[in-house]
Amino acid sequence: MTERYYLYDDTEDTKTRFISFVGENQRFDLAIIQTNRHYGKSLVLDIQGNRFAIIGHDDLEEEGYLEFAFQLNEEDAEELRSFLTEII
Repeated sequence: MTERYYLYDDTEDTKTRFISFVGENQRFDLAIIQTNRHYGKSLVLDIQGNRFAIIGHDDLEEEGYLEFAFQLNEEDAEELRSFLTEII
């Protein structure tokens, strides 16, 4: 049997918020996970779209970041950005 080489194996308490809202063109089903692990950023999971990203305020201001991470058009990404700006 081969011995595994772990880079890390940590257990951490997290705060998770499940939220669903309807935009102009689509429904967003999200899990927002807050942890100390990612330098104050949140892990945002798009449950329906099977995508996720580590997001902080700086990422929300980066042009094209949400469009790329969640494969959204500009209009849908702006709705998500507006929502995330309120809670992150």
